[in-house]
Amino acid sequence: MQASAITVTVPGMLRDQCGGARELRLEAGNVRGAFEEIERRHPGLYRSVLDETGRVRQHVGLFVNSSHIRDREGLDTELRDGDVITILPAVSGG
Repeated sequence: MQASAITVTVPGMLRDQCGGARELRLEAGNVRGAFEEIERRHPGLYRSVLDETGRVRQHVGLFVNSSHIRDREGLDTELRDGDVITILPAVSGG
């Protein structure tokens, strides 16, 4: 699988885990590969999104462009040049 140049958008509440960056630019062949790279560069962000077993935390949604990864191939969803992964933590309140 060839690595593609992609962007990961980081929500405000998680930016302190990656030096304040709004976006991360990296290369990966699939979503799992993108998060393996994030784990190397920003382990705190990785732990905020994936649990100790490598699964997406229950309160976090991951989208590739406009599609939720659960509606595709999960973490094995392939990436193409220009794709955008959006991290979307659940928001709750009263």
